[in-house]
Amino acid sequence: MGFWAEKAVGAEEIILSYGAFEFPVSVESLETYAETGNLDRQLKNYADFFTSEQLQQFRTGLTTSADFDHLAIAQFLYSFQGEKLLERVSRVIRTKARQPGFYAIRSALILAAADKESGGLTPLNVLKKFPTAALRIDSRRGFKIVRDLSQVVQKNNQAIAAVEQQANLERQNIAADVPKVRNLNLLTPGKYRYRQQVLTMNDRSRGRTFPVELYLPQLKDERTLPLIVISHGLGSDLNTFAYLARHLASHGFAVAVPEHPGSSAKQIDALLSGLASDVTPPEELIDRPLDIKFLLDRLAARYGNQIDTDNVGAIGQSFGAYTTLALAGAELNWDSLERDCPDINDSWNLSLLIQCLALQIPPTATDIELKDERITAAIAINPLASTVFAKESLSQIDIPIMLVSGSADPVTPALPEQIVPFTWLTAAEKYLVLLEGGTHFSVLNESAGSVPIPEQAIGPDPKLAQDYIKQLGLAFFGLYVTQQPIYADYLNAEYGAVISKREIPLDLIEALSPESLRLF
Repeated sequence: MGFWAEKAVGAEEIILSYGAFEFPVSVESLETYAETGNLDRQLKNYADFFTSEQLQQFRTGLTTSADFDHLAIAQFLYSFQGEKLLERVSRVIRTKARQPGFYAIRSALILAAADKESGGLTPLNVLKKFPTAALRIDSRRGFKIVRDLSQVVQKNNQAIAAVEQQANLERQNIAADVPKVRNLNLLTPGKYRYRQQVLTMNDRSRGRTFPVELYLPQLKDERTLPLIVISHGLGSDLNTFAYLARHLASHGFAVAVPEHPGSSAKQIDALLSGLASDVTPPEELIDRPLDIKFLLDRLAARYGNQIDTDNVGAIGQSFGAYTTLALAGAELNWDSLERDCPDINDSWNLSLLIQCLALQIPPTATDIELKDERITAAIAINPLASTVFAKESLSQIDIPIMLVSGSADPVTPALPEQIVPFTWLTAAEKYLVLLEGGTHFSVLNESAGSVPIPEQAIGPDPKLAQDYIKQLGLAFFGLYVTQQPIYADYLNAEYGAVISKREIPLDLIEALSPESLRLF
């Protein structure tokens, strides 16, 4: 009796359905193929549809393991973001009785991750843990997803081509002028030594305490230090942009790096260990900008004679880029949120899972002013902006602004979150930087968090991407925060081509018309 009970747990068959037609594949056949490379009679019927290279990739993929603890998987899958992803997958993967596979998929993922002896979280092990004797894959829906994703990729490629064309045009216009004389190597560390210290911010009004890494250049005169604030992304920490903070500090900037408690690496650790129920609470959309405003108040009170807190540059990545845009003057756009978020399950823009949290913010917090007039120049790397701000709010930004985008970013995709939003900006000084092949994680230094990022997600040579940020960050803040004209020649398409490397080509443009995208 015990033998049969154990045997009944896990799918024995996959049924590929397409309308009225059904094509069964046994899990045992897949397991044999994964272990030996031999295709039985059943699998041979499908093998002719694939190349030998694709078959080998499929075989390898069946047993490729994602190294996550089962408790961590469980915590994520019970979060808002995890459940939204499960809803999407359950449209394609169903139970034998043709019911959505939401709960079955969640159970299989958790059980597979817990069974380390059988390989852990592998596709094959997930199939073996599926809690019904068979699972159905709706091929028609699956093919629709493939078509939808193909259209997304095609439009993204068209937009990238439009940015490349614009960069070429701007380079030609610059080349027609007098040749530029550039005597600075923006990658070379500056001449200033600096002191690092960790401050603790305690905002009693919000019950929020967080650390801040402060980099203070040591000057021989009594000049006031220009200030840059760096806001990290979701799941990051004080170390993520330490490379940039050190570089700017060596060139004479005071740099403050706060760690936002509701969206840091510690928050993700808490989620994965069961101490938190969400990837990030909705209120974090309000608290993050308020963290920066509070930090500026405290720095002004403590370092008012040493640091210029009235003329501040801000730079952030992902959720930190959202924070930066909010401080720069983009207001939460409730009309676009209410319009776009009901269709979140039909979108492949994963950043909406964070943007649409805004609709869960308590009404008492929705009227809080997030803009800070002390922010006078801003860089937003991989921002999420299309719905939480939209055109009406982004067009309100009137300070120098730079958007940085990665063409291979699946989290905050380039086209809807940076390229199109760039066309909405009306600021007199605006720039779009495109890292071709760059991902959501290309510019990040490894953090101390517990969630490792696979190499494929990081993309090619993150050191190059980080070097781009150091050079462009120094030039941008050198021009717009410290008002040094010498940096103007380092912020154009021609200089973008000068520093561009083959591994991650870089395009820098200052204008882009919506018509040139040919998409809307």
